[in-house]
Amino acid sequence: MAMKIDPDECISCGACEPECPTNSIKPTLLAYAIDAATCTECAGEYKKPQCVTLCPIDDCITLLST
Repeated sequence: MAMKIDPDECISCGACEPECPTNSIKPTLLAYAIDAATCTECAGEYKKPQCVTLCPIDDCITLLST
């Protein structure tokens, strides 16, 4: 699985991008986005995805549903 950022909730603060251990978070024209192909949910590195931990907006970053 992977994480996703809700572009309607993202305030483009940039807190998540430098902390992503897989460099999966990149800015877009509207907000930040997570590359699902490279996101590992920080498995094996952290107990909780770092982007979720650092994001100042509740429920902005959630698990990508298939």
